[in-house]
Amino acid sequence: MSPALILALILFIPVVLLLALRVNATLVFLSLCLGDVLTQFVGKDASSFFSFLANNRVTAQPLTVSDRNLRLVLLLFPVLLTTIFMIRTVRGAPRLVLNILPALGVGIVGALLVVPLLSPGLSHNIVDAALWTQITRAQDLIVSASALVCLLVLWLQRPKTGDAGKHHKH
Repeated sequence: MSPALILALILFIPVVLLLALRVNATLVFLSLCLGDVLTQFVGKDASSFFSFLANNRVTAQPLTVSDRNLRLVLLLFPVLLTTIFMIRTVRGAPRLVLNILPALGVGIVGALLVVPLLSPGLSHNIVDAALWTQITRAQDLIVSASALVCLLVLWLQRPKTGDAGKHHKH
């Protein structure tokens, strides 16, 4: 499979899944950000802890997990849980259309975070692709715009306040 096709799949599978499952992509974007924080601040300790557990096992078979794989799990676990818990939380066509931009943000920012954690051969092939070069050149704009769009969508989804939605009996 060509690196450009793999990158396209990494970019668009999350978008298609979030829209098909009607998941609030803004919350998934925030979970992706949480996963990135976990990989940065917990990744090394988790890797050391996992190595300690693996070395102290009683079984004959060694248990090994690469640092990249552990970081990938830390990055994507919050995303997976949020996606599962938020299935069918986007109701109505207008909200689904509004969900497209945050879903695209999840796909693109997710690719920026996932590709460096893939196996070295696959990661190298993707990084050499022309599409990846364009994405990384615009990564500041992509991350900023995605964060701003997600905040705006989140703010637009807040519950209405006031007496408009209340029914009073007189």
